[in-house]
Amino acid sequence: MARHFKDRIIEGDCIEEMRKLADGSVDLVFADPPYFMQLGGALTRPDQSNVDGVDDEWDKFADFAAYDAFTRAWLTEARRVLKPNGAIWVIGSYHNVFRLGAAMQDMGFWILNDIVWRKTNPMPNFKGTRFTNAHETLIWAARSKEAKYTFHYDALKMLNDELQMRSDWTLPICTGGERLKDREGRKLHSTQKPEALLHRVVLATTKPGEVILDPFFGTGTTGAAAKRLGRHYIGIERSADYVAGAQARLKKIKPVSIEDLAVTKSKKEEPRVPFGQVIEAGMIAPGAWLVGQNGKRARVRADGSLAFGEATGSIHRIGALVCDAPACNGWTFWSLETKRGPQPIDLFRREVRRQMAMAPAA
Repeated sequence: MARHFKDRIIEGDCIEEMRKLADGSVDLVFADPPYFMQLGGALTRPDQSNVDGVDDEWDKFADFAAYDAFTRAWLTEARRVLKPNGAIWVIGSYHNVFRLGAAMQDMGFWILNDIVWRKTNPMPNFKGTRFTNAHETLIWAARSKEAKYTFHYDALKMLNDELQMRSDWTLPICTGGERLKDREGRKLHSTQKPEALLHRVVLATTKPGEVILDPFFGTGTTGAAAKRLGRHYIGIERSADYVAGAQARLKKIKPVSIEDLAVTKSKKEEPRVPFGQVIEAGMIAPGAWLVGQNGKRARVRADGSLAFGEATGSIHRIGALVCDAPACNGWTFWSLETKRGPQPIDLFRREVRRQMAMAPAA
């Protein structure tokens, strides 16, 4: 990918402009394509005032066949520019999301989740002929079944008060000061998404410094979330008015400091530290005694093994033995006996990891 595409809004047709990007050059695609809402006429409130509907030219297609052809064309380019371990998010409504999902599966994307964005303040159904449409659907998919995609599970759990993040997200629609307006004070874009929605997507599925492509950039919500969270963006937008609004918006965004971009990591992401490495570092000396949660004691040996009576083995094997259990996590079971009382040995593992993180690269 040419360097000049980073952190830039490209004015033009999304398919034509994506063709200029190199193969495997972006880490994530977030796409908010036309919904093809097929409005049959003006929508009015009970007081006969008009409701702002999506009747823009960019949402009009001759028929489903034309919409499907457009969908497959831009998805083909999106998949081409994604890195092998990249992923894509696509958002839609009942008008188009099922067509999008079918096309994605046909083209080799591997669907990971569908997310229901439940709007806390949806527009009512003024005609009273259907249920109030109070949600939109996001599809999250990896480039392929084999892709080792990014997902910060523990960070999302922390974002949700240490509860596992579910696939239904309750967030308000874009209103107030966040909503971009034109010179007459009207909505600049009829379907501007809230930055809170993109914050969650970007935080969950990208790393700082990665590149996010939005082929339907609109007023730049993806770029705003990316810039704020230390990611790069490439925006493609064919409306000059939207481009101008997005550029002005992005100039005001202040990135989060580098030290504040770190997120809670999964235990699986942390480097493996054998107990013997703690011994080598001099944090626990051979001959020291460890005490288990059940009060049983074992002696540390120079090679990082433990001795319990005639038995010897790893902290996990001896932990399981003294617990009479099939398995044991020795890091959480054992503590070091000291004059100040027992100290969990996992504290020493954390210190080793801290030192590993601080060590300069070779």
